[in-house]
Amino acid sequence: MADKMKSGFAELAREQRLYTQEAPAKVQKQSRALFIGVPREVSLQESRVSLKPESVEVLTSNGHEVWVEAGAGKSANYTDNEYSEAGAKIVEARKEVFQANIVLKVEPPTMKEIDLLNEGATIISAFQSGRQSVDFIHALNKKKITAIGYEFIEDKVGGLPLVRAMSEIAGSTVMLIAAELLSNTSGGQGVILGGITGVPPTQVVIVGAGTVAEYAARASIGLGVDIRIFDNHIYKLRRIKHALGQQIHTSTIDNATLSHALANADVVIGAIRAEKGRNKCVITEEMVSQMKPGSVIIDVTIDQGGCIATSEMTSHNKPTFTRHGVVHYCVPNIASRVARTASIAISNIFTPILLHVADAGGIDEMIFNHPWFMRGVYTYRGSVCNIHLARKYNLGYKDLNLLMAARF
Repeated sequence: MADKMKSGFAELAREQRLYTQEAPAKVQKQSRALFIGVPREVSLQESRVSLKPESVEVLTSNGHEVWVEAGAGKSANYTDNEYSEAGAKIVEARKEVFQANIVLKVEPPTMKEIDLLNEGATIISAFQSGRQSVDFIHALNKKKITAIGYEFIEDKVGGLPLVRAMSEIAGSTVMLIAAELLSNTSGGQGVILGGITGVPPTQVVIVGAGTVAEYAARASIGLGVDIRIFDNHIYKLRRIKHALGQQIHTSTIDNATLSHALANADVVIGAIRAEKGRNKCVITEEMVSQMKPGSVIIDVTIDQGGCIATSEMTSHNKPTFTRHGVVHYCVPNIASRVARTASIAISNIFTPILLHVADAGGIDEMIFNHPWFMRGVYTYRGSVCNIHLARKYNLGYKDLNLLMAARF
């Protein structure tokens, strides 16, 4: 009898192992309300704003608090009343808007603005490595600021959404600028950008085969411009030909071929972005000196240090200078010429990101749970966490991936 009972209990135990076992369920972290500040841009000739009123309405309707400095959207033709009606609090004192936990800007913060930030706050803005110094990094680290750069943030498929959006605008705009600078009214050669019957087309050389090149080429093709695109990445040259659907002239960069193209060019667009924190200067001063008098250079990458030896940063007030008889246009924020369009593009990208930050439980949770967002962080609580910037400025480096591993 005992043997039968023992056998029965053993059978029951074996069956128990087949049943669904209880286990603690993962509890989803509750959404966290954000406190966002949108200051008025004070950098020279910056007309963009980081959030449009419609985006403010989306954020406030989701329970987040948004403070907007008075006049922040004026240059992009947004009124304080529009922001107020969307649910934002309009603040007059500049220091108030910097009390927010997350400050959203377009241009990098100035040293005075860094002083206004609360210790441990988060600043999301452009970085613009061509304009920054080691003192800027030290100032952020001193206040243990989490700084996130527009140009470093990736999307889920590895793209750079802010860079692409601004590059699309810049690429479409540079050809309008070039057309104006070639005209007699601007002291140019007096030639039309493109070509007409019986007149040879103007020649445009684009150095770089990224988004700027693609949209500049799109704007030029309809005008009948003779386009030549140079890049050392064959896959980029192949991609741009496929995107344009045209058999355009493409070439890798070598001094002889590039020099010949520049000597015959009416317009040169510098569009090679910095890689690994360092800009590439591919057009030498000697090459520029051999160009036609009255021809035009537009260095779109001047905010990253530029890719043309004779480039020097200019502003919208005084956008050009002449060297070796060649007109140079080197304004870093070309997208600011069309501030409303650019502001809408920036806002459309960052609104869903901010909502995602709230759903994740805050900036730290967003950083350590989403590698594509983590790549945008260049300083974190007193440490440099972008290896390319650390090498450029000869600073210590902390890998956020190791911090993430320590958290778990």
